[in-house]
Amino acid sequence: MRMVIARPPAQPTGIDEDGHWLVVSDLMATLMMIFLFLAVLHMAQVERVHLVETEVRTTAAESRHAIYQALDDEFRDDLQRWNAELVEPTLTLRFREPDVLFDRSSSRIKPEFEAILRDFLPRYVAELTPFASVIREIRIEGHTSSEWSADSSPLDAYFANMGLSQQRTQAVLRFAYGLDGIKDQEWFRNRVAAVGMSSSHPVRDSEGREDPRASRRVEFSVLTNFEARLLEPVGLGDQTSASPLPADRDSTPLR
Repeated sequence: MRMVIARPPAQPTGIDEDGHWLVVSDLMATLMMIFLFLAVLHMAQVERVHLVETEVRTTAAESRHAIYQALDDEFRDDLQRWNAELVEPTLTLRFREPDVLFDRSSSRIKPEFEAILRDFLPRYVAELTPFASVIREIRIEGHTSSEWSADSSPLDAYFANMGLSQQRTQAVLRFAYGLDGIKDQEWFRNRVAAVGMSSSHPVRDSEGREDPRASRRVEFSVLTNFEARLLEPVGLGDQTSASPLPADRDSTPLR
């Protein structure tokens, strides 16, 4: 009888193990490519957002200066006799002669201020009309001092002046709608706001004390829509279309 001796199992040659690591290497390379693609895509998006923000800010600066220039050219010779000033950073035209504007504690427009508004408002709206596409709001602000009756608390005086300042701006707006050249301007009606500010923004002297007389004023300010554009989402394929300068002012030098 022949004895059969079992042979030990064959030892692995290492081919399967090498194949396993080859698959893992391919997978890692694929993942690296995906991560690299995502990184490039993110960098492109960041660059695109940066370019859009830069263009919006540049266009905003140019347009705001163009609005200021138009107002300054139109009213430069009138500001002194009106005791008014034009502030470029906020595009605010400020009437700062309280004795001309209203009687104390009254919302009735004085005849002197009516004459100024009759001259000012149609020209003001006409100068802003070419920029209507970039104007978000025209704000008429009424400001008071913090003074009221002697027995009023600061809070009571604040709310009393709030009501008074609101009534005054509404009186100015109502007067504006009665003027030729304004009452038919739908874009102006859609953007104008009459805001009573009470004594929330007093004028102070060099020592930081409130100047009650200077605090009583009326301001016309222009707010543009560029702030909202900066908050809009930007895609890689988006094309900015910021062309706010009106056609008839494209040749105006922006100094």
